[in-house]
Amino acid sequence: MKLALAQINTKLGDVEANLEKHLSLIKDARAQDADLILFPELSLTGYTLQDLTPSVSHRPVDDDPIFRPLLEASREIDMVVGFVDEDTRHRFYIANAYLSQGEVVHVHHKVYLPTYGLFDEGRFFAWGDSIRAFDTRFGRVGMLICEDFWHASPPYLLWLDGADILLLTSASPGRGLNNDERLESARWVEHVNRAYANVFTCFVAHSNRVGYEDGLNFWGGATVFDPNGALLARGPYHEEALTIATLDLNQLHRTRVRLPLLRDERTRLVQSELNRILSK
Repeated sequence: MKLALAQINTKLGDVEANLEKHLSLIKDARAQDADLILFPELSLTGYTLQDLTPSVSHRPVDDDPIFRPLLEASREIDMVVGFVDEDTRHRFYIANAYLSQGEVVHVHHKVYLPTYGLFDEGRFFAWGDSIRAFDTRFGRVGMLICEDFWHASPPYLLWLDGADILLLTSASPGRGLNNDERLESARWVEHVNRAYANVFTCFVAHSNRVGYEDGLNFWGGATVFDPNGALLARGPYHEEALTIATLDLNQLHRTRVRLPLLRDERTRLVQSELNRILSK
């Protein structure tokens, strides 16, 4: 499969302008024969929303004015878009939607909301309460949003639930200087992504936004790692880009024959020990 990683600079609170950028990049990805395009966290809204949160929420349904053209475009190419979802009880979630063949295949609500340092998500958003893999025309996939991936349990649960491709989206601010071109936050994120690709013998694709917003700098640097932990593609730092990577899905077979970590995973043992720990 051919994957397009769209690291974009969004306009805070301007959903219509961000939609136009999505549709333009979707067209570019289709012209390069991409099968799936992955947008960053909150790609339709911007990140530092705070009190804007209720005014930019949209439901991923046919009659929503923002999702209607995206669903129509998904008849030609699968896509992951980031948005603010509102449930029937009027709680708001940082969300990703996977769209394909004119339908919403899966919606993931961010389960870990950082509310420390420069982050304040817990004041404005509700916590997601499920982590599920889902089937696509390319195989079984799992989606996570930024902080979800920095905890060990979400990618582990997706791995056990059958995901062979992990799609990570983020709005990761740049922090920490190094001797090379990468900020410390970029170096750390890439290290974690590669480690998960190795440990779970799966594909790990990451799309991060770029640009400045409310004093924060987002560094871009989209990456794809294969089940051996090999880097397949990397987007540039600090600029918008559409990075194309080809995933040889047969690599899953080759890697797992050599390294049968999934076969030997003792999930009953994990369940037993978790029950013991939680009962204390």
